[in-house]
Amino acid sequence: MRIAAILTDIEGTTTPISFVHEALFPYARARIAEFCKAHEAEPEVAAALAAARALDGHPEIDLDATIALLIRWIDEDRKAGPLKTLQGLIWQKGYEEGVLKGQVYEDAADYLNRWHASGLSLFVYSSGSVAAQKLIFGYSDKGDLALLFSGFFDTAVGGKLERASYERIAREVGIKPANILFLSDNPGEIAAAKAAGLQVARIDRALAADEARREDEVLVAGSFAPVDRDFF
Repeated sequence: MRIAAILTDIEGTTTPISFVHEALFPYARARIAEFCKAHEAEPEVAAALAAARALDGHPEIDLDATIALLIRWIDEDRKAGPLKTLQGLIWQKGYEEGVLKGQVYEDAADYLNRWHASGLSLFVYSSGSVAAQKLIFGYSDKGDLALLFSGFFDTAVGGKLERASYERIAREVGIKPANILFLSDNPGEIAAAKAAGLQVARIDRALAADEARREDEVLVAGSFAPVDRDFF
């Protein structure tokens, strides 16, 4: 079946997991208190703070208690919308100031550019917010890669382990599931996408870059290079 589009995960697929957990998360954690206190009156920040309180079931708590809640969520790696919004705003400032630079594997940047040039449509689906996705690629150490993508999806479309999420993405981009190739390092995500009818390949960065094998009829590749050889 001809592939018309590629849908890619970020963490562990295009970008080292360590960048997110050892660079982005600590950067936001160290600055979230100061940021919230300095910008709490701004509409977007105020709305995120109120949403965090409501999500926790304590709309009455003050700013200090809300900040403590947000820090706890960071430590728990909680996928909460209000936290993602605030992290994204903090990261944006860091990217714009040149303090942060999105890390993208060299092979990922290379093949994303090649696939885009060949006419394939590229999309991102990550648990990180759409804004955070655009920052990682837009301010990447391989240049502005955000321009390569036709669309970005986060968990607003549904959980990444849910078949329906991939079906919804296919409908939204107007491409049949069988014509979309999904790339991820997560076996559960691969299984959900495959169940939705997408073609799939799992990226395992523990393998050598040119190494590939089959597991339950799924290509497992050490980089994007074997994926390109196998599907194109």
